[in-house]
Amino acid sequence: MSAPPITVIGAGSWGTALAIQFARAGRPTILWGRAEDEPERLARERCNTRYLPGADFPDALSIEADLARAVDASLDLLLVVPSSALRSVLQQLKPLLKPGARIAWATKGFELSTGKLPHQVATEVLGGDIPLAVLSGPTFASEVGKGLPTAIACASPDPDFALELAQSISTPHLRAYTQSDIIGVEVGGAVKNVIAIAAGAADGMGFGANARVFLITRGLAEMVRLGLALGAQRDTFMGLTGLGDLVLTCTDDQSRNRRFGKAVASGRKVEEAIRDIGQVVEGYHAARAVRQVATRLEVDMPICEQVYRVTYEGLDIAEVVDILMSRAVSAE
Repeated sequence: MSAPPITVIGAGSWGTALAIQFARAGRPTILWGRAEDEPERLARERCNTRYLPGADFPDALSIEADLARAVDASLDLLLVVPSSALRSVLQQLKPLLKPGARIAWATKGFELSTGKLPHQVATEVLGGDIPLAVLSGPTFASEVGKGLPTAIACASPDPDFALELAQSISTPHLRAYTQSDIIGVEVGGAVKNVIAIAAGAADGMGFGANARVFLITRGLAEMVRLGLALGAQRDTFMGLTGLGDLVLTCTDDQSRNRRFGKAVASGRKVEEAIRDIGQVVEGYHAARAVRQVATRLEVDMPICEQVYRVTYEGLDIAEVVDILMSRAVSAE
């Protein structure tokens, strides 16, 4: 039997890469993008030259310009949109969903206005009867698009949904794992972007490898503390979506968040750095949302706090170093 189709909502670099990967694995895939000229361009070029150049579309990947038709084509939908747009996209999709629909997303970050995680937003908008899942892990879109070896996690409280997603995206070059701890996966995806800004800033200042590893390991501690306060499982943060995604994002300049931190360290204004990158810098928005959630739950997150102060209050990075390094001695 042929695999059922999946519709990917969002034709940025990551949405395109995931659509290519599902199609590469043999699953019929429909890709929809918001920009008016996008569907026509993608269909004509059979490649997303704007966001993922060099990654040609497999035959199983088709482009749909009409959102209602794109949603009607599949029971499984994958949303690849910024966290700030997730609620509005879900509200737009809700009246279009067919009975039996299942929703997954590759969105990372808390909702800024409410401090809610993506699965909480989805449940609030759609109700509790629709199966939900998240795809996350240490992945760069360009490498997935090229078919380089990669691992990813599919997390859902519905084990059948997680398994079917993992099976239908797996190929000899991409290995998918299942997860049940959707809270831990989402917290990891949000916090790692904030720590990556700090790591990029440290490297931009020339602080060296010791400082980078210090930020990664203590950043992981902050991630775990916040996750546990929200009900996550500790072991999740030792896996792909915790430590794995954190190390990747903090150490490679394919990360927009790391590049943003380096740009700010070089003296660029925050707005200039975001404009130069040309795509959403999730860590910038996450810094504010993570601070709000941590404050509400009384979770100590000194690195994330200082990233917030640098990006939103204009604190000098040299002052941040003094603040972090002069904290009272404590047990690790």
